[in-house]
Amino acid sequence: MDDEQLDLLKMLAERLERLNVDSKWARRASGTRGSVIKAISLSDDGMPQSPEILENLIKKSLIILTQAAREIPEGK
Repeated sequence: MDDEQLDLLKMLAERLERLNVDSKWARRASGTRGSVIKAISLSDDGMPQSPEILENLIKKSLIILTQAAREIPEGK
């Protein structure tokens, strides 16, 4: 995992954590965030995940965040 991917995964984990608990996407975000944190931890321990797994985590995180953002009412 390169530094750019690691930074992106850390940012995504932070954003997933901040989703409103009332959002229907919060439960999915929680599970995905756990997977992202695990991937970061494994990388820190010298056991990086495959690029395919990391790309899937990034894509899944971005989809969840995009869908959750669509629930935010206009003007907020």
